[in-house]
Amino acid sequence: MSAPGGGDRLAGRTAVVVGAGQTPGPRIGNGRATAITFAAHGARLLLVDRDEARALDTATAAADAAAAAGHDLPEPVVVVTDIASAEGPERVVAAAVDRMGGFDILHNNVGIGAGDAPPHRLSDDDYDRILDVNLRAMWRTCRAAVPVLRAQERSAIVNVSSLASIAAATNLTAYKISKAGVNALTQNLALTGARHGMRANAVLPGLIDTPMGVDQAAELMGVDRDEYAELRAGMVPLGHQGSAWDVARAALFLASDDAAFITGVCLPVDGGQSARIG
Repeated sequence: MSAPGGGDRLAGRTAVVVGAGQTPGPRIGNGRATAITFAAHGARLLLVDRDEARALDTATAAADAAAAAGHDLPEPVVVVTDIASAEGPERVVAAAVDRMGGFDILHNNVGIGAGDAPPHRLSDDDYDRILDVNLRAMWRTCRAAVPVLRAQERSAIVNVSSLASIAAATNLTAYKISKAGVNALTQNLALTGARHGMRANAVLPGLIDTPMGVDQAAELMGVDRDEYAELRAGMVPLGHQGSAWDVARAALFLASDDAAFITGVCLPVDGGQSARIG
């Protein structure tokens, strides 16, 4: 699907998008697509990534989308940091407060899987690295952000999990465990934040045609990118992979007041794969 048109579903809101850059490739990634979509619907943005050039590319695209939709917004703020570092989460929240006066949407789009393996072949180092980035960093980012979010009249956290969190994934031991943890974290945030007007939900992407999902995986396996993409498409009931815009639209819905009575939900965006799993 193509980029979404603009609107005002996030007008007057400020969003922090963690993981706003992306792995190079011919398709757009989830974090960049979500940042662009949020901007096209009126949100001021603070974009976080460890790669400055990629974050700046996203900032330019988001500013262009906002202008095309008729929104007069300040340029997105870019914070370059490794969110899994000891100082990363606190640095991001401090920058959002100091430079933007706070925020009411937190979108966590971080995840790695390289080095994963079946349980009997997975090393301690690879397990620790994947859990540290995918789960521990997300928890620490939420922990740092919650006091700011609770102080808002209404606020929302949208975490990116994965269909792998609820599906069989024999070669993705650490990834599956980490994303199942993201689901549990999201539900706990929803319950503990409810009385403060803070909602928390997760998006569970299935087989999405992104640089990380297809290009990086095909390279690691030593197979042709197009052949691998076709193989993935054949596994989806709808007959094709999703795009990052599908993930972005789900994140937009959950972040907006359209989902004002929705919290603690882990929403598959998967073309029907979870229905097949049961």
